[in-house]
Amino acid sequence: MRRNLESADVVATLERLHARMAERFPNAGLTAVCKDLNEVARTVSRRARRIGRPYLLLRAGVLAVAVGAVALQVWAFGFVQWDRFKVGDDVADLTQALESAVNLLILGGAAVWFLLGIEERLKRRRALADLHELRSFAHVVDMHQLTKDPTITTGEGTPTAASPKRTMTGFELNRYLDYCAEMLSLIGKLAALYAEHTRDARLVAAVNDVEALSTDLARKIWQKITVLSVLEQDGAA
Repeated sequence: MRRNLESADVVATLERLHARMAERFPNAGLTAVCKDLNEVARTVSRRARRIGRPYLLLRAGVLAVAVGAVALQVWAFGFVQWDRFKVGDDVADLTQALESAVNLLILGGAAVWFLLGIEERLKRRRALADLHELRSFAHVVDMHQLTKDPTITTGEGTPTAASPKRTMTGFELNRYLDYCAEMLSLIGKLAALYAEHTRDARLVAAVNDVEALSTDLARKIWQKITVLSVLEQDGAA
């Protein structure tokens, strides 16, 4: 049994969702958003897989710098004339020389540590940019469903000049809201692809934020679907 989220499955599900939306709402703005999300999903899928792979060229460069730093330390120690130092009058000079050597070791170690973190920072920066884009998609989907009021299907009330144009039937509104909820769920799954390939705590926290946002927005949509279902039942009764 597979226990990991497969990027190909997420992309394929999103493509089928777009096909369903294009057949039922070919001219809807939400359908165009889903098409754009499909393109972003393919990019996210590739980058999420790539984030789990090592940057071999970068690691080779870091290793070369680390080896060079160690070699430089050894070379510098070779110029120290240790036989000149004697216990007694030259203790201060010996202490000063050892202090300089230790400072060089600390600075060299700090530089190597900084270089070792470059790969993780590069991966994190690219992933956070993608997650920010997915977060924006979630808000765009929420904007499209914002004016979809299920109570309008009852036919009660008189619209004003500023009221949004509502021409959907109860069934169409139900499908539209369901498509919005599915898109939000898939946005969360696209974000989760990054968590499948990294253990970076900051990146995993950003993934969780996008998933939580998608879930909260989808919950509001399902409340509308529930209200619509109740209204339809009452109308049928």
